[in-house]
This record gives sequence, structure tokens and C-alpha cells, in this order.
Amino acid sequence: MAEPQPDAPAPVATDALIVGAGPVGLFEVFELGLLEISAQVVDSLPQAGGQCLELYADKPIYDIPALPFCTGRELVERLQRQIAPFATGFHLGQQVSSVQRRDDGGFDVGTDAGTRFTAKAIVVAAGVGSFQPRRLKVEGLDRWRETQTFYRDAQTVDKKAQRVVIAGNGEAAVAAALASAENRATSVTLVHRRDDFEAGSDELARLAAARAAGRIDFVAGQASGCTESGGRLAGLVVACNDGTTQTLPLDVLLVLLGWSPKLGPIAEWGLALERKQVVVDTERFETSVPGIYAVGDVNVYPGKRKLIVCGFHEATLAAFAIADRVHPERAQPLLYTTTSQKLHRLLGVDTKARS
Repeated sequence: MAEPQPDAPAPVATDALIVGAGPVGLFEVFELGLLEISAQVVDSLPQAGGQCLELYADKPIYDIPALPFCTGRELVERLQRQIAPFATGFHLGQQVSSVQRRDDGGFDVGTDAGTRFTAKAIVVAAGVGSFQPRRLKVEGLDRWRETQTFYRDAQTVDKKAQRVVIAGNGEAAVAAALASAENRATSVTLVHRRDDFEAGSDELARLAAARAAGRIDFVAGQASGCTESGGRLAGLVVACNDGTTQTLPLDVLLVLLGWSPKLGPIAEWGLALERKQVVVDTERFETSVPGIYAVGDVNVYPGKRKLIVCGFHEATLAAFAIADRVHPERAQPLLYTTTSQKLHRLLGVDTKARS
């Protein structure tokens, strides 16, 4: 790891650093909290929830214990409420880029955003990998990232009286086009190689009506370049399916082509891997590197099943193993949230009010 600059902020000290803010990572926070183990969470996505929120936020989940039905969004919201008593720090929109072993057995960890941590243990809860937005293969486009080019619907950007171009054909692209038109953007243009959109029937009907009314345009083709004017992104060049080329003038470009999971820098940590998954034992869910644990879809072991409920089990056992590592001097008795006054205090439960 590069030497920190003199004015760089001090590292965030934590017992455990959790890499991944999906459902299993969030439940790991809860299990660690019950054992009085502090945690910080890093995720490459701009919000907590992982693939559960990115891929099926509004789709039904039927196999969460005691919840006959919930959406991915509802599950994430419930897990966030559950961990609220522990005031965990979240560091979103950034990726762990360096991990170094300390002389005391802990780790120095850095992210690509410059955040630094000292941690006694690391938990990899990265699901199927670090989600990276699928990008347009247009040279120079990243110059305007987060100013004019966005890889999510930039709801904080005022699109009123702006020319909006949206690349994509999924639910996110359709929703962004409809929202932009409703927010009175000057023009809204969808770009995709096929005139075939994947969204709910209601959204597709609204899209068809907006196109018929001229409030949303569609161009069939693929982005091939961009233009600039006065140091700003001015247009997207599209190679159209009919063999022509169009330059679409724009003020805001939304690239909503979905997300691609990649193991990313984790592959360089020296962990034993099997088919791009992290090998763990089934007692502690520790990897081949002492002090680094892996839970959820990112790990592999005999009999592994990629289910959220299995990840919750793995997170529980990993938490007890981490507690033994962080506090080897104290016993870790199994306490029950039903009866333990200590756990009630940690959770801020008012048992008198409930009696």
C-alpha cells in the first residue's frame, strides 16, 4: 500500500470490515453486533442491498423464514432496521483496492476512493462479485462521469429543460425515460440495438403512450462515439441499424445497461479459489488466509447452496469465529435474544414496554 499523505484522514479502526452490503453482509453486521464486535461496510454499489436490490428490488421473494412474501427492497429495508442499533459505518460507491497484513495479525485496507481502515478481521460478503456497471465502449466518455454521464438514474440531477439520452432497454432505462419525460426534460431519447424493452406491463404501456405522443424518442443502434463543445459532453454518436449515423445532442447521458458481477481485486488477495469462488471451511467460514472470512454466494464448500437463508447461517458461524479472534480472552456463551438482558440492552429493546 502506498504511504498515506501527511494530510490524509486517519484510518477507520474497526474490529471487522465487511466487503459487501447485500442481505448476507447486512446480517453479518447484526450477528457481530450481538457479540459486541464493531463493523464497517464497503460496497462498490451506491446503496446497500447488493444484487437483491439491483436485480430484483420489486420482485417477490418467498423463502425468507417467517416472511411468506417480501420484495428484495423490503428485505433490505428490514435488515437495515435490524442493524440500526449498532450504528455501523457504510462506505458505498467504492471498492477495496489493497489489503496488507499487519504485524499484530490484523489488516491495513484501502479503497479506490482513498478510504483507509485498520481491521482485526475481514468478511468477504461480495455475493457473486463486485457489481460494476456495464459501460458504453466509447472512447473518452468517462471524462464526464458523474457530471454529465451517469451509470444509474441520477435522480439528484435536475433534468427539467435538459436533453436526456438514455442507453439501455431494461426496467431501469424505461423508468428513467418515463421519469425524465414527466419531469419536463426538453427531449428524451432511448438508444438500444433492439426496439425491445424489458419492463412491467404498466411501464411498457406508459412508454408506448409517451412514444406515440412524441415525448420519448427511440433510436435503434449502438453508440460509437461522442462529441464535445466548450469542454462539455455535447452529443452521442450512434451507428444506426439502418446503416446511417446520428449524433444525438444531449445535456445528460444515462447509461443503464445493467450490472456485471466480477470478483475484482479479491482475486488478488492470495485466497484459495475454486472456479472464481472463495474456498472456506464449514466450521468458521474462514478462508485460506487466517482472519479473512467469506459468507454468502462468494464462497464454496461441499454441499454449498446459493440461498439467502444459507448465507445467514454462514454469517452467524463466521461471527462467532471472529469474536474468538477479536476477543480470545473472553468466552462466547450462546445467548438468546428472547431472554438475554444483555442482548436487549445492545438492541435498545424496552422489555418493560413489551411486557
